[in-house]
Amino acid sequence: MTRPFLTQTGRSLRALALAATTSALAAIATAEPMHGIAMYGDPALPPDFAHLPYANPDAPTGGAMVTSTVGSYDSLNPFITKGTSYWQLRFLMGESLMARSLDEPFTLYGLLAESIETAEDRSWVEFTLRPEARFSDGSPVTVEDVIWSYETLGTIGHPRYAGFYSKVDSIEQTGDRSVRFTFNVEDRELALLAGLRPILQKAQWEGLDFAESGIDNVPVVSSPYVITDFEPNRFIEFSRNEDYWGEDVVPFVNGLYNLDTLRIEFFGDEVAAFEAFKVGEVNSNREFNVNRWESQYNFELLQTGEYVKSVLPHSRPSGMTGFVMNTRSDQFADIRVRDAMMHAFNFEFINDTITGGAQPRITSYFSNSPLAMQEGPATGRVLEFLEPFAGSIPEDAISGYALPVSDGSERNRANIGTALDLMEQAGYTIQDGVMTGEDGTPFTFEILLENASTENTAIIDIYTESLSRLGITPTVTLVDGAQYKERTDAYDFDMTYYRRGLSLSPGNEQYLYWGAEAANTTGGRNLMGVQSEAIDAMINRLLTSDSQDDFLAATRAMDRLLTAGRYVIPIYQWNISRIAHDADLKFPDTMPIFGDWPGWQPDVWWYEEG
Repeated sequence: MTRPFLTQTGRSLRALALAATTSALAAIATAEPMHGIAMYGDPALPPDFAHLPYANPDAPTGGAMVTSTVGSYDSLNPFITKGTSYWQLRFLMGESLMARSLDEPFTLYGLLAESIETAEDRSWVEFTLRPEARFSDGSPVTVEDVIWSYETLGTIGHPRYAGFYSKVDSIEQTGDRSVRFTFNVEDRELALLAGLRPILQKAQWEGLDFAESGIDNVPVVSSPYVITDFEPNRFIEFSRNEDYWGEDVVPFVNGLYNLDTLRIEFFGDEVAAFEAFKVGEVNSNREFNVNRWESQYNFELLQTGEYVKSVLPHSRPSGMTGFVMNTRSDQFADIRVRDAMMHAFNFEFINDTITGGAQPRITSYFSNSPLAMQEGPATGRVLEFLEPFAGSIPEDAISGYALPVSDGSERNRANIGTALDLMEQAGYTIQDGVMTGEDGTPFTFEILLENASTENTAIIDIYTESLSRLGITPTVTLVDGAQYKERTDAYDFDMTYYRRGLSLSPGNEQYLYWGAEAANTTGGRNLMGVQSEAIDAMINRLLTSDSQDDFLAATRAMDRLLTAGRYVIPIYQWNISRIAHDADLKFPDTMPIFGDWPGWQPDVWWYEEG
């Protein structure tokens, strides 16, 4: 079943334009407490809004959603580095002061906080807690909990929290229920980020080491769902908190959190996970392989109508999915070598083999969105931003860069020829059929993969065959989830699978993804190891821009630098989401511009017997 939805691209463009029609709107002073805050301009929803436009306030409660994942876990604390936790846990655990609308590029509305106030220059921000806010054990959420959470996460929590905390000059209680953050740098996004950190219960951790917690100490949170059952590496089960404090209190949650049970089943590989779905052990499955979607979704539950297929569009950027090259490794420090590897990657043949040619390729980090770099030479403000760095960035970041395209044949002759030329320019030649350096050492590298991903393994099998035409024989290493995390945390790889989701409101997280300071942070997210003064400058510009035009130009310039830097070999993008699910699992007809982002499923879904 394909559901009709509003056109998303037009909505995202209108939303971006509405977010800041002029630089004057961007600098509006907030002289009094407000119900929400936007990066540019004002929130789209008024103070008296009843519910989010994509939520169903009349949805019934009850039922269960059971999803599957491939992998394992040994921690139920997603807020620290130690251990392996399921990626979605941090979206299901730990409410924040404000909550993000999925229908606006970057707008927050009150959640634990009833109001927000900020300086005209956003050098400080102040939140006032709702008096009703409670943790799941019934104890109140206090300013003391807020301050402890920020200090703890910022110092010994996951590295994703350290960047924001380093820009906080002080956190102080200003009233019985109010707390103020003062910043030490100019960064307009910080006032919003201050509202998005999980608030944890300080009392729970007295006498315990927060950074060492795992299975035994599940964080006490104020969220609408609590973990009620689990078995390491087999499943995690959440139950809707019948005494959730926010119900009938917070307009933002009206129509959300309708399902009684959320359960995640863990499997050793994709085949086992799909078989579990086919027999009804799992009742919702997102499919990334269009060929399998078209050819294998014909099992009994779908034939009888108990399960249905839904296609959900979205207008978020493609982000980057592919195979990242670690520039810390000698093999990939040279951009000419990385360029050769990209020419040898025969995407058109791989796409035809794996998906039947149905999936479009990712063309840049922000493709499928208005933030994407434009074809051809840089112009206007984008050119102005890049020109000061012309001597230290790839020339085609300014003149224009596009990914190599093959003729679709298996041999990929033209691109293999280009790859040979690039390797020769980098000092390598083929000796006795082997790509060899000037010192006589064969050129080779390791491709690190999780052994659970059969699709990635199939792609790499085709790629290694292509590399053999260059006299290159890489080592493909398959490891389990725990080993994979340990090695990628330590950047102990040459090439590996890479996925980085991006939004229409890029901000401080960009420093974590590709900022120079994050390049050598253990457990960090800058897997390619890029350290670029130009990229850091573009991130700074998008954070300090007081107009939408400059923000847009800075993001497009950053996109050019990342794409032309040849750090990741992109594969295909998913501009629609294919979800097969129990027919009794329903979702609203109106999709937000960030449709199917964490927060769409399962937050707005409900169970209703047909």
